[in-house]
Amino acid sequence: MDRQAEIEEKTGRLMRMLDAENLGGVLLTAQHNFSWLSAGGTNGVDVSRDQGNGALLVRRDGRRFVLANRIEMPRLLAEEIFSGEFEPIEFAWEEERSSSFLHTHAVALLEEGTTLGSDLPLNSEARTIERAISGCRYELTENEIERYRELGSDAAEIIGNLMKTVQPGETEKEIARRAANDLAARDIRAVVSLAAGDERIQRFRHPVPTDRVWEEVLMVVVCARRHGLIASLSRFVCAGAVPDELRRRTLATARVGAQLFAATQPGTSGRDLYRVAAQSYAAEGFPGEEHLHHQGGACGYRTRDWVAHPLSDERVKDNQAFAWNPSITGAKVEETSIVSPDGIETITMSPDWPSLSIKVAGRDYLFPDVLSRS
Repeated sequence: MDRQAEIEEKTGRLMRMLDAENLGGVLLTAQHNFSWLSAGGTNGVDVSRDQGNGALLVRRDGRRFVLANRIEMPRLLAEEIFSGEFEPIEFAWEEERSSSFLHTHAVALLEEGTTLGSDLPLNSEARTIERAISGCRYELTENEIERYRELGSDAAEIIGNLMKTVQPGETEKEIARRAANDLAARDIRAVVSLAAGDERIQRFRHPVPTDRVWEEVLMVVVCARRHGLIASLSRFVCAGAVPDELRRRTLATARVGAQLFAATQPGTSGRDLYRVAAQSYAAEGFPGEEHLHHQGGACGYRTRDWVAHPLSDERVKDNQAFAWNPSITGAKVEETSIVSPDGIETITMSPDWPSLSIKVAGRDYLFPDVLSRS
């Protein structure tokens, strides 16, 4: 599948969605949706906002447009969207006084009397349909799977190499900076970067890096984005021998992860996966750990499209990506994987990293162990 075929496949999904929703077209302004439909492009300038600079419009008849002001259009056409993929609709930046201007331009391109759908709220005349759009994103194309594998491999190698070189006495902020720099050298942005040493691992599930130094145990977590796709992984390192309690908890966490991996099959619901995790924690002697942090879930162009939750009615799709991150206080395993006809394929395994092999229903699942630097 080439780039054009990928965009055509995604356009077809949106057309079927528009037909089901009885809409005349859909406007994609969120940065993750722009990257998805453009096969890895970006409309991101201010990454602190969901809305990007420029939007993509797909009409119910399949015609595609890119809408942008005179500041953004030249770059989008030169670097993000290739000739013939989208018809350009350019306007003056002075028009951008409110979200209504974008609605006006988009509606002018639709069949008269039809309604516009949008991923982000525009105004009362447009219908916000992000969940329906998300359903179009879940099944990865062949191109996306290949890009994801490359991202996962690169991110896992980079973070694995980093953890082999960090030294006790370095601050969490310094380690996070090194991780971001090493990822950036391969065109990868760390959209989430966490680091914790010693007692902060026990206290916080989301440890934003501080000026504290680590001495004995270090955890690093990254969500790494390239071409819109995001791969998540966590790694632990000990300056000396791995403490027995950390080893015990890591093994128990990996067993919970293996149960989640085995259960991640097409058709399984988010609530069923949550139940699997809860039952697994109890079986490992750590009941209730599922209440202290979410277990992860579906991912792709967002760090998580949905998480396993007792009320979730989302269901696993073929060729969908998942980042599971089970944790027991002080321990965590996290990898990104893709559901395939042959099972679940992990794409973030770090080369030459110690691993734990857990067998469930006759299949072995590998998870990262704690690296000892002794």
